[in-house]
Amino acid sequence: MSQPLRVLVVGDPYMPAGSYAEALEGLGDAVSVTSMQIGQSEPAPPRTPSAGRLREYAGDPAEVTRAAAGHEVLIVHGAPVTAEALDAGPLRLVCCARGGPVNVDVAAATERGIPVANTPGRNAEAVAELTVAFALLLIRGVPRASRFLSDGGALAESNFEGGEFLGREAPGTTLGLVGLGHVGREVAQRALALGFTVLACDPVPPAIVPDGVEMVPLDTLLAESDVVSLHARATPENPRLLGAKQFARMRRGACVINTARETLVDEAELRDALLRGHLGGAALDVVERPPAGHRHPLLDVPSVLVTPHIGGATEETLRRAAEQVAAAVGEFVNGRPPASLVNPEVLSGRGARQ
Repeated sequence: MSQPLRVLVVGDPYMPAGSYAEALEGLGDAVSVTSMQIGQSEPAPPRTPSAGRLREYAGDPAEVTRAAAGHEVLIVHGAPVTAEALDAGPLRLVCCARGGPVNVDVAAATERGIPVANTPGRNAEAVAELTVAFALLLIRGVPRASRFLSDGGALAESNFEGGEFLGREAPGTTLGLVGLGHVGREVAQRALALGFTVLACDPVPPAIVPDGVEMVPLDTLLAESDVVSLHARATPENPRLLGAKQFARMRRGACVINTARETLVDEAELRDALLRGHLGGAALDVVERPPAGHRHPLLDVPSVLVTPHIGGATEETLRRAAEQVAAAVGEFVNGRPPASLVNPEVLSGRGARQ
């Protein structure tokens, strides 16, 4: 009888190790699971070149390296996976419970023939729901109305005072989606059901375009949308995707939503466009971190709603991520490649660890 696959699960404050338990139990005796919990959200300073290549990780790479010794499969969400950790096992599979495994040295894994599985779309429904909620709040002017009360404005005493905050409804409102991947498609389906007209643009032709979505160039989308929502992946080529020129092309009174990455928006230019009255509002789930001790300048703009990166923060997101990871391990146990690999080329390479 073959020995069970030795699996190490490294939890973090966002996705604790226990989040994977139920999904991994379904693999039965095929795996032997050990858990480790990282208690800190902040990253330890990188001490190796491999650690220096990682982004958005939690904890100390050295701790993960020590714990990885003797294991064949490493499962993480935000824990750092360096070349040193890959060699400590020696590992045969890394599973990262997020769409973009920026906390994993994928290049080092590829050099060693180690497949890296990810979990694309695990938070798409959660982010899409928040995006649609943002769109509705913006077109109804809720951020400004709420700020009016918190700043000392009087509660309504009649049916007529709402006239100061007249908004609009979804039918007749155009929502422009910049990016039509997993999240963008989920947003489109929900928005169409509410009556929004939906435009979309994507530099990579999407595999699936929901019925009712019109694909247009970015300039057209900016000029014709009442709400522009970002769902593009951040790359070295697209920092400040929305800046002064793009805001100038947008309709007067249009709104901006960002539930993707903070680097996609020039926040200083966004603030200027809002204060000048050219743009009508913004809802941001991601923003640039201000210097220590300073308040983010967009928090004081009445027409802006900011949330602390809660887009994918649902119980269902964690469950889907755990299920996708367990499915990847199950495929590996049965001698099949996991459904989603970020480096599938290792499967045909001579260096692949079988």
